[in-house]
Formats: sequence, C-alpha cells, structure tokens
Amino acid sequence: MQPVIRAYQPSDLEALYEICVRTGDAGGDARGKFLTDRLLGDIFAVPYATLEPEHAHVLDDGSGAAVGYVLGTADTAVFARRYRDEWLPAVADRYPADSDDSMLFLHHHPERMVVPELAGYPAHLHIDLLPEWQGRGFGRGLIAAFLAGLRRAGVARVHLGMAPGNTAARAFYNRLGFHELTVPDAGNVVYLGRETS
Repeated sequence: MQPVIRAYQPSDLEALYEICVRTGDAGGDARGKFLTDRLLGDIFAVPYATLEPEHAHVLDDGSGAAVGYVLGTADTAVFARRYRDEWLPAVADRYPADSDDSMLFLHHHPERMVVPELAGYPAHLHIDLLPEWQGRGFGRGLIAAFLAGLRRAGVARVHLGMAPGNTAARAFYNRLGFHELTVPDAGNVVYLGRETS
C-alpha cells in the first residue's frame, strides 16, 4: 500500500502523542525531557484533533498507521476559549495547576495563543512528521490539505509559531510561501504566516 494523506480518526490518537514527543525538541526527540512524554501531545496535538477534528489530517504509512499530522484551528481566539472551557477540565487530573514548569504554564494559559498582532491571521496550525518521513514531499501535501479545509471554512490567512533554531522547518515553511510576521516581545518563538489561497 502507498502512503496516503487522510482525515484524522480517533484510532490515530496514540500516534499523535508519539509523533508529537518524537519531534517536540525543535524537530528532535523530546522523550524524557518533560514531566511526562504525553505532555507535549496534550498541549500541541490532541486538543486540536479532539476539538476541531475537521481540521486534522494524518499521513498514513499505507498500513493504517499515522506517521505524521497537520492539525490546527480555523479561529485561534475561539480555540483558546474552548481549550480553557473543554480541554483543561478533560485533562485536569493529569497535570498540577500550581507548577512552575514552563510547559505546564503553556497548558494552563491557553490565552497565550491569542496574540493581537496575529489577528489578521486567525487560523493556526501544527505539523509534525516522524524523521524517516520527512523530506519526501509529504509535509507539503499535509499543508495543502489543511489549507484546503481553511478555504472551505472561509478563512483567508493562517499563522504558526516555531522555535528559531529549527532551521530545517524554517526552510520548509519558506518554500511553502510562509513569511515572518512581526510580533514584538515574542520571546523564543518566530511567527510565520501566509494566505490560504
């Protein structure tokens, strides 16, 4: 069977966690670096597939196994509210609310996603592929599927945030027409955006 890009299915859930942690350190393996190996997935992958499955796509290796994904939201402000109202209660027993851990801070403060300078780029995305599936054109296909879904939803622009040190990802995004967006005091994040057309 040939690899195929398809809609996310609930049976892909464990694969999302695995892909997210194996690519979560500026594109490298983040296993063992955080409170739990599921934490990154519970912040950057699974809430999107759970709350907006219509915008979640996976790369299927041809045997039914997900080896990459693109997921996100059509409206960042709405998603941040839903993360607080729906996702945080759903996983409340997993993570302490009173921790000074930087990743747990991101988890417990979804409003951080709403950056005023990005209001003209209301959608945002996350894309990750296992290393052996990178550099083969599948990332381009995943982005195309995600952008098509945004166009159908009437969304004109999308953004993403990335670690400045992930030079391979930056080159990939540049090739796909993303450009840097000016966000003062962005910290250790570079924001990129593009039109969905």
